[in-house]
Amino acid sequence: MKYTSVTLYVLILCSGIAALSWEAIWQLKSSLALGVSAWGTALTISVTMGGMCIGALLMGRALKDIKVSRPLRIYAVIELLVGLAGLNVGFLFGFVENIDTWVYAYSPRFATLAHITGIALSLGVPTLCLGASLPVIGLLSKQFRTSLAYLYAVNTLGAASGVMIVAFVLIPLLGVSGSVQCVAALNIMVALIAWFYPSPAQELGSEADQSAAINSTNMLSFRMSVFVVMLTGFITFVLEVAWFRALTAAFMSTSEAFAVMLSSTLLALGIGAWLVPIFKRIFSSIGTVLLISGILILIATPIVERVDLFVDTKSDMPLWLFVQWYALCTYVIGLPVLFIGVALPWILESQHRPKEWSRLYALNAFAGVVGAICSAWIFLPLLGFAKTAWLAGGLIGVAGVVIIPCSKSLFLKLALPCAFAFALCLESGAGHMRVLGESKYGFGEATVLASYEGPDVTTSVVQYKDKSKILIVDGFVATAQAGEYVGQHFEHYMQWMGHLPMAMHDAPKQALVICMGTGQTANAVRLENPDNLDVVDINKNIFKMAHHFESNNAVLQDPRVRSIVMDGRAYMRRTRKIYDVITLEPMPPNFAGVNALYSKEFYVMAKQKLSAQGYIAQWLPFHLVSVEYGASIARTFQDVFPDAVLWIDPQSTTGILLGSADGGLDLDAKLSGGIPGYGRGDIQRTLTEEQLANAFLLNAQELAQYASEGKVITDDNQMLSYGVGPRMFRKTIDRNQQNYDLLEQVKQTSNRTGSGL
Repeated sequence: MKYTSVTLYVLILCSGIAALSWEAIWQLKSSLALGVSAWGTALTISVTMGGMCIGALLMGRALKDIKVSRPLRIYAVIELLVGLAGLNVGFLFGFVENIDTWVYAYSPRFATLAHITGIALSLGVPTLCLGASLPVIGLLSKQFRTSLAYLYAVNTLGAASGVMIVAFVLIPLLGVSGSVQCVAALNIMVALIAWFYPSPAQELGSEADQSAAINSTNMLSFRMSVFVVMLTGFITFVLEVAWFRALTAAFMSTSEAFAVMLSSTLLALGIGAWLVPIFKRIFSSIGTVLLISGILILIATPIVERVDLFVDTKSDMPLWLFVQWYALCTYVIGLPVLFIGVALPWILESQHRPKEWSRLYALNAFAGVVGAICSAWIFLPLLGFAKTAWLAGGLIGVAGVVIIPCSKSLFLKLALPCAFAFALCLESGAGHMRVLGESKYGFGEATVLASYEGPDVTTSVVQYKDKSKILIVDGFVATAQAGEYVGQHFEHYMQWMGHLPMAMHDAPKQALVICMGTGQTANAVRLENPDNLDVVDINKNIFKMAHHFESNNAVLQDPRVRSIVMDGRAYMRRTRKIYDVITLEPMPPNFAGVNALYSKEFYVMAKQKLSAQGYIAQWLPFHLVSVEYGASIARTFQDVFPDAVLWIDPQSTTGILLGSADGGLDLDAKLSGGIPGYGRGDIQRTLTEEQLANAFLLNAQELAQYASEGKVITDDNQMLSYGVGPRMFRKTIDRNQQNYDLLEQVKQTSNRTGSGL
């Protein structure tokens, strides 16, 4: 490979790294601006891919009638525009958030239009430029006399690297704003090198002047080429949504796990593109490649269904854990994705004009968006992830059969129905006979009462022989109703997430519960007799499944209770209602998107929605967080609620942070004067007033000492969602014990006496 070609490959690689880094940042910013939801994700993806489609088409049209002597300079301008536009991403998404708040208050019906408009304006320039780069890369492949498939492969492999770099290096070390500056600098560096780098002395003529000589052995009509690139784009995204659902249940629903899954997929696509010249020599028709990919999809699906049975989710070293996950993803889904990834670069390399490159690329991207939407909103709810994968494998396999000449590949054609029979016979019954991820908890033989695969998560209710029940969200036991297998400690703290802040308030009338779960927290709040109770959850199926949990006493049937399907943070920002009590128990703090409910920015919003004497309660799960995380959650909470105290549930030893809006929570004075809720008539509670008082472990001063071990969590540092990177080489130890050792140390050094705490 010539020196000049190596330089070109490095530039294309860096461009790919930056492109996927930007997409990760855009998705994160979108979730903060509009809320974490399948709709928000789909909107961001649609705008991104739509912009790339339009950008490719516009560039293809612009290059149609002009002679280009230095396409590297066009590429340099594109990279410069992407980098400069990226620097404004924080301001633009802040504008989107403000518009959303204003429009929703004016009329929720127009919120969707505002979302689309805001995201389109924010991402318009960079996504147009990303799409416009493909036809230019085609010209570069001609001028530098190198394979377009190779350049496409290197760009995709750069994207696979970018996903990992942004999740494990940039955001953990630099925060979101620092990552923006770093990625923008990479774009600008690529632009400067490309602008000044000497190009080969070869002028590329206009489209009319370019040769149309194509190897007839691998030639498809343009119409058939369109069909293939659209089909493979559609199937790729259908599989990504379907298989990722199963893999998420097997791993954990964290930002790092998603980065691992996406990177392994891009790695397979990149390798597939790199192997195009070899595949062209081996296979006489691209139809054979499609047929093999369909067979491999059908064979791989039963394995994907069972990944949760043998995947490791615990390791002394986080680095080793993620290496295992990456290897497993690549092993399970890599080969089918690799064969699918051959199609687009194969066909692009068979074309010789920017107009054709741009059209094919744009149609592939458009079909990908359609595939993602159909998979999330149609196929998964109706068919489940396994049958969705069967459908994808069957479609692409049949397409391969149609394209292959009748007299060829008879063995492979017969193998397709055999592969389908294999997938059918080995179906695991996921969703109706078993729930992915449930078996790793070891509670015993389970019966699936309900399971729903929605556009964002899979939600299931499982019952055991002793009638205990658990609510599973994407393979994680979110909450439970107690029995012999599932102890009382699983549900006791949930009741006190409701009772505690309500009992501490003098006269709570308006209450808000964020995250429904089994409904036991909402029921506890309802038992304290507020005038109105709003329950917010992002997952509508949580509300549908509430009737399976008798412990909530049909709380949603109470006319005082209103259920709201919305991201909790988005609701907090949009609502104008003022509450006396706000209590929330989100998913684990390190899960993707949950940082938004533990950040300083969120607590500031919550404080603005509290009445003058209002209380807020926040779950602090010591068993799920390290000392650094636990202390950081406490420090962030206390940064906004300076009088915050720590209460420990006597049964589960789960922590609950309690703060007040006016900052006047004098715990000793409050307890000495009697807890207000216990004077409001006969309310059924599991703790006496004395037991509740004794469960307060740390007052404000002591909590501040504990919190000094952490740092303030913000939307920018994303400490909880992207904090693994700096600790990749550290061994993990017993989180629960480590947290309680520190709490005990703080308690022993306190000079406070006579508090009964």
